[in-house]
Amino acid sequence: MNTRSMYWSLRRELWENRSIYIAPLAVAAVMVFGFFIATIAALGAKSVKLDAQPDKLAQPFNLVAVLMMATTFIVAIFYCLDALHGERRDRSVLFWKSMPVSDVTTVLSKAAIPLVVLPLITFVLTIATQLIMLLLGSAVALISGHSAAALWTKLPWFQMSGMLLYHLLSVHSLYYAPIFGWLLFVSAWAKRAPILWAVLPLLAIGIVEKIAFNTSYLGAMLASRISGGANDAGMRGGVMMLGHFNLGEFLSSPGLWIGLALMAAFLAGAVLLRRYRAPI
Repeated sequence: MNTRSMYWSLRRELWENRSIYIAPLAVAAVMVFGFFIATIAALGAKSVKLDAQPDKLAQPFNLVAVLMMATTFIVAIFYCLDALHGERRDRSVLFWKSMPVSDVTTVLSKAAIPLVVLPLITFVLTIATQLIMLLLGSAVALISGHSAAALWTKLPWFQMSGMLLYHLLSVHSLYYAPIFGWLLFVSAWAKRAPILWAVLPLLAIGIVEKIAFNTSYLGAMLASRISGGANDAGMRGGVMMLGHFNLGEFLSSPGLWIGLALMAAFLAGAVLLRRYRAPI
């Protein structure tokens, strides 16, 4: 694969899909504004307390991380659904097929957005937002006559940052990979309403399974995958930034490798579909 072609293909995706970074930026701005109002209210009520437990102090920072991850996950879903469908709908696929960029490079560059780019954007914006909140909290502490050093020493900043990065790379990149692969495959196949084609087949299979066998294995599997495997042995505590991950169990989990194999199959199907599907 041509590295330069991949680089420019990624730049094209960022240029054409500004919601990739605008949506999380908007959420970050809202969170900073809300925290600013909360700190002003706390200052006015003279209720600033820095003697809380580390878990208590970390709650608003964890909330920022969770909301940012939820935002970029939603952005990733809608991006994948439109990534290959949109270029066929507006017929720009005719132009891009004339460029010296292979279908493999094009599909992989689109897959790299939810798998690599969005997790990194989430991490950088979350850390920046939390740092601004920490500085605002320190300013409020100083104004109210408290020592800001207590906030910096009690808050497990480096632990939260490390767990956030680990969570993004393991869950949002690796564990969610088959979800993004399936959505890209549907995007390349569907002529209209890709979101319905992504959901309805799975829903139909789940209903047939329930009626025929009175089981819900597919629903349980999908719930586990969408939740990030929070109930799996190697992922317990993974939803919260201060939770504990068992790296060995996670990497040896059959679900992880099955999911990656499914992602590879879905992406291969998307490449073939893009090669032969005509504009809508």
